[in-house]
Amino acid sequence: MNVWEGVFLALTQIRTEKLKSFFSLLGVIIGVMFLLVVVSVVEGMDRYIKEDFASQIFGINTITVSRAPSVQIQAGTREARQWARRRRLTHEDADIIKENLTVPALVAAESDNMGTLEGDNGRKVENVIISAGPPDLLQIRNLVVERGRPFSPQEAERGVAVVILGKRTAEVLFQGLDPLGRSVRIRGFPYRVIGILEEQGSLFGFSLDNRAIAPGLSPIQNVVSPRGFIDNILIRTETPDGLQPAMMEIEAILRTKDGLRPSDPNSFELETAEESLGFWDTISRILFMALPGLVGISLVVGGIVIMNIMLVSVMERTREIGVRKAIGARRRDIVVQVLIESATLSGVGATIGVGIGIALTWLVAALSPLPAALAPKWITLGVGLGVAVGMIAGVYPAARAAKLDPVDALRYE
Repeated sequence: MNVWEGVFLALTQIRTEKLKSFFSLLGVIIGVMFLLVVVSVVEGMDRYIKEDFASQIFGINTITVSRAPSVQIQAGTREARQWARRRRLTHEDADIIKENLTVPALVAAESDNMGTLEGDNGRKVENVIISAGPPDLLQIRNLVVERGRPFSPQEAERGVAVVILGKRTAEVLFQGLDPLGRSVRIRGFPYRVIGILEEQGSLFGFSLDNRAIAPGLSPIQNVVSPRGFIDNILIRTETPDGLQPAMMEIEAILRTKDGLRPSDPNSFELETAEESLGFWDTISRILFMALPGLVGISLVVGGIVIMNIMLVSVMERTREIGVRKAIGARRRDIVVQVLIESATLSGVGATIGVGIGIALTWLVAALSPLPAALAPKWITLGVGLGVAVGMIAGVYPAARAAKLDPVDALRYE
């Protein structure tokens, strides 16, 4: 039998019996659509977290020394209570690392908190990320001063009350006015604005441009952390190859400073972006492992429905099959005809599912910060799965049709 004739017959059946065809294809449509949407969202999340989240929160080629892990999923456990009992980091820790580290790297103490800024015109902006650190903090965090200048090492050492504002913070405080040289107050203390940062965008819908950065030894230290203490020490190596050697040296430096014995656990946490995001790797792996089962349920249901539809179709066309056999059609011709029709029927459903999946993926990308996008391989897989389900579902109806006796088939009413 001609392949295109079978495809034409299947398309004719879909066109003449639209409602029945729609319900018969519903399982395949949902299965393929679900596959594409979930894969696009998970891959978008994966790219978003590993690229944007990692670079913004942890930095590139950056080691973070902190009191406890930055991402904690063991809240309330004994391990979490042990972290809380650790000593706080100090500027002395950052200085010792800077003096003794042999791997070429930038070292910066960092502390941050949320707070409110008030301009000299009386306007206020809330939920500002207030950070404190040395000039190298800007380079480690990939923050570029678009207008004005960063604070100098001399200003940082003397603790001069100067501040660099994020773009959104500056726009809200000084609408239409040049913020450079003006004054802002943080907890009542005045700081002179010397720079405006380049736009950073948002992360999970949270603006990264609503921020303020001041020298770590300025009065800002009373806002971000208890006086004399810091939140993190950031070490950015010149190349990725320097990360592991630097981590080993930093661990040895701090353990020596704390007088720890070889059997004692660390009194601090060392992290890189890759290690900190290990939880996401576990989540994404579980999602991808569960995906085939969830998609399979829809496709199995869709396959059963298609098989029933094809059995009904074979019964309705018993006389036609009898005529074909009477004029010389072989069993193989009947089997191929039914399989082509079944595969075409399911393929149409898969194509519709792909179309809906692409539309939903586009909506996710348009309405959320996730860079959701479908790779061609997933579209091909979706259509291929649909056709395969149709062919498998059509095996039994095809076998039934091929076994019909021509004489009995011609008598069928």
